[in-house]
Parts: sequence; C-alpha cells; structure tokens
Amino acid sequence: MVRRAALAAMLLAGAALAQPDLAQPSTAKPAGAARPNIVLIIVDDWGYSDVGAFGSEIATPNIDALARAGTRLANFHVAGSCSPTRAMLLTGMNSHRAGLGNMPETIPPAHVGKPGYDAVLARGIPTLANRLHDAGYATLFAGKWHLGRGATDREPGNLPGNRGWEQALALSQSGADNFENTPNKLLYETADWTQNGQPAALPERFYSSTLITDTAIRQMASVKGRPFFATLGYLSNHIPLQAPDADLARYQGRYEAGWSALRDSRAAGTVKAGVLPASPHVTMASTRDWQALTPQERARWSGAMTVYAAMATALDREIGRLVSHLKASGQYDNTVFVFVSDNGAEASNPEANWFTTANTRAMYDMAPANQGRPGSFTYIGASWASAAASPLKGYKFSASEGGLRVPFIIAAPGRTDWQPGRVAHGFAYATDLAPTLLDLAGVSAGDGLEGRSLVPMLAGTGSAHRADEAIGYELSGNAVLFKGDFKLVKNLPPYGDGRWHVFDIMADPGETRDLGPAQPALLAAMKGDYARWAAANKVLAMPDGYSAPQQIQDNALRHLLPRRLAPLAGALLALLLVWGTMRGWRRAA
Repeated sequence: MVRRAALAAMLLAGAALAQPDLAQPSTAKPAGAARPNIVLIIVDDWGYSDVGAFGSEIATPNIDALARAGTRLANFHVAGSCSPTRAMLLTGMNSHRAGLGNMPETIPPAHVGKPGYDAVLARGIPTLANRLHDAGYATLFAGKWHLGRGATDREPGNLPGNRGWEQALALSQSGADNFENTPNKLLYETADWTQNGQPAALPERFYSSTLITDTAIRQMASVKGRPFFATLGYLSNHIPLQAPDADLARYQGRYEAGWSALRDSRAAGTVKAGVLPASPHVTMASTRDWQALTPQERARWSGAMTVYAAMATALDREIGRLVSHLKASGQYDNTVFVFVSDNGAEASNPEANWFTTANTRAMYDMAPANQGRPGSFTYIGASWASAAASPLKGYKFSASEGGLRVPFIIAAPGRTDWQPGRVAHGFAYATDLAPTLLDLAGVSAGDGLEGRSLVPMLAGTGSAHRADEAIGYELSGNAVLFKGDFKLVKNLPPYGDGRWHVFDIMADPGETRDLGPAQPALLAAMKGDYARWAAANKVLAMPDGYSAPQQIQDNALRHLLPRRLAPLAGALLALLLVWGTMRGWRRAA
C-alpha cells in the first residue's frame, strides 16, 4: 500500500509528460564476438494465452523451446491492430508518429491524409532494416507487410524494398488465403503478393506458413559473410482461419466443452506458467452461453476453434523447421530470436447481418464440415477470442489488456548472462523492440527512437521504464495512458462504454476493479497526461457514431462494390442493347 501511495503521489506531482531517454547501446555484445543474426517472428492475431509457455493447451513445442532457452515478457504491450503494431516494432516510434494513426481498413474518410494518418509507414522514418543494413546486416523479409503498397501513379512505392530490406516476399494487405494466391475476398479484389517489388509468382498450391518459412530459409542461405536481420510476418492466425488436414484431425473434439470452460483452464494455465498472478475471474459480456446453443451451433463453433488451434500448431512446426535449419548451418547459437503477436485474437464476425452474411456465403464455402479447408472462411468470433486472451479482458481492436498485451519471447541461445526460462514482469512496449535489437547488435540507436532498450531487464539488472514515465496510445478512438503499474483506458462502442477507467494492471491484469471512482485525483492526473500526449501527437477525435467494425465494412464496400457491380452493369448494358436491337428489327418488319 505504501508503494502504491507513493507511486500515485508521483503521478500527481509529475503532471508534465515524461519523455524517455534515448536508448544507448549497452555491453550487450561480448567483446570480440560476431554480431548476432536476428530473427523477428511476428504472428498475427494470437491471444495472450495461445502459446503453451503462456498457459495454452495448443501444442506449440518449438515456440516453447525458445521460451525455455530465453525470456518471456509477461507484460509486453502492442497496438490493438496489426499495422500500428508493426510500425512501432519496426521503427521504435509510436504509431501516430510513424504514420499509422489508423489503418486503411478502419480509417474514417475525414482523417485520410491528416498528419500522422498516412495509413502507411510514413516517409523519412528509418526502420530497423535501414539502421541494421547501414551497419552491415543483410536484411530479409518474408510474409505479411501491411505498411504500404507498391508504386502507383499517385504515390511512390512503400514496400519492404523501399524501407531497408534487400530481399522481400511481401503481402501488402491485412491477410489473404492460406492455400492459394487469392485475397481475403471480403476486403480485397486481388492478393497483393510481391517479390522484391514485383508481382510474385507463387505456386498454384501452397500453405502460407510453409511458403514463408521456405522463403526465409532460402534468403538466409543466400547471405554470405554478413549477419542477417530476418523479419517473418506469418498470416497465422488471421482470418480466414485455414489449416492442413492432419492438424485439423489432431484437435477434433478438443473444444466441445465450450469457450467458458476454455477461459477457466487458460486462466489457470497462465498462473501455472508463471506469467500472471491469480486474479479475479473476468466475465465477458460478449461471451454467449454455450449451453444455450443448439447441438448444431456447438458443433460449428467447436469446429472453428479446432481450426484456430490447428493453424497455430502448423505454424509452430514451421518455426521448428526454421530453427533446425539454423542449427544445421551452425548459426543457431549466434542468433537472437523474437516471437511476438501483433495484437490479441480476432473477434470480428463476417456474418453479423444479412448483407455481410450473404456476401460471405457467396464468396466462400461456409459449410461447417469444411471449416479450415481450401475455399472456406473460418473465424472464431468474440466468445472464443475472449477465451484466447484469458484471463485478460478484450481482444483485437480493443484497448483492453486482451487487445494490447501479447505473448512475447526473446531468446539468444549463445548468451551466458541471461537466465534461460526466466519470466520478466516489468512493463514493456512495442517501441522498445527496435532499441533492444539495435543494442544487441551493437548498433548505436542515435536520434528518433521513443522506446527503451530491454537488455537490462532481460539481464535481470533493471527496468526499461521509470515509474513516472507516461506512455500514450490511441487507435480508432480507443485510448490508453500507461504510467507505472497504472493504466488509464477508454474504449468506444462496441468495445466499451466510451468513458475513462483506471486499473492497476500489475495486481489486476484482468481490469476488474476501476480505481477512478475511489481515486479521482489519480484519474484526473492521468487524463491530463493523456491529453498532453494526444496533443503532441496530433491525435484526432473520431467522427460521431464511429465504429471500427462498421468502418471496415463501409471502406470495403466503397472500394469493392464498384468493381463487383461493373461486370453486372456491363451485362445489363449488353442486354439492353440486344433488347433495343430486337425491338428495332420488329418495327422494321
């Protein structure tokens, strides 16, 4: 209690927003040692407890092996959606300064082009690849990019090759089919895969996790005489959820007890894994009553979670194959591995109303028996997404812990100064990754980074952030101010009530006890800190009635509907011409 009171006093006294010191390289690289290779694995839409080492029942033995060899960060935070997170991870700057104040899929038209709302990675900002390439690293990219597209008549190229990566197989969009070169048809007309900036010639049939791993291994094998920085952006577990048949068979029947039972077992798993303390049970309003579902509904939904788990295990196998390659080539001991999810699990429902349901069923095979297979579109929805975040509250897009706190593992097998298998509980943020990797590579961070190197925390000798340091975040109107153990948070509907709340996320990671009513001075001080951060970063207020799910649908319709209607309009015009011609013939007769 004394510690919390002192910290609250510091929060009130330190009204000015504290700016972090520039990260300075430590003695991370032993004298005379070769610079380490770096493998950054960014997975898509994994919930906090989806990894075995974080309490999951899903089989992830290869990721768990990295956890045993390295350190799990139990309090690592990202953005509530993919592009802003990737921008922060790869630049060390907050998403607004990096140009991703919002994404193409969720940005309201009124915000397009405003400062910080490029909806792509802003020009002139150096990436990790730029900095490491300048220091002599080979820079390699394979997988999801989602930070810009190739050059058009109206804008220059903004693919990995334009931002510091020498070799790149990149998907510019949020997701795509996992078995063939087709897009997420609910959002895009084509799948924008490129190879070194040119349209990629993908195999007729493939599996996305295998394709990305194959590419990364080839890229690594092509590097001679230089350390490499390899960025792997897997599509797993972004919708559409799809997995090989053998992996689907492994989980048949595993989820028949339902999402509430899974949420309870996952909560116990995080405590057993040592990543979270035992905390009050969180009941999510979005979680439906499993017993109230019909047998057919339960079979359909248990099948959806089967696909989700199978897709995660399929990816884990590919990570094992990548690690085996590095061991066989003698590079494993001199490689730093990072595993991180870009946000919490995806809760969106593409069958939320009659229109989206009709569109989804017109584009995909939605038969329950074919979930996860080629041509299908499987999603887990809010109830399972809530369980994937257990025991946290919320999921992707929300600013609750289930949307922002993700599994994070960093391993450097050749180091002897890090305790293997350790769990670090100190607060860490997406912007901390870039200075950390530069520190480990022995590269000066220079100017422009907002994050702090995590190396002292990884070595068990200190924390990355001061207790009085204020760190702001905003995406689609959902906003946060982190300060010490405290979190100020506001979620717009449908993710929250639009009001500010304060939680002690160290003692109460499930955000069950709002401290604001009992500590109004703390609430006011943190709101002041957030207002200063938002003004400094030119954060825009959302339009009245804004909803991220609705904006996704509106933006997709705006781009896809004219293209989808064009063939129908052409056919209608042809019919009218034929009809008119036939009428002319009849009159002439």
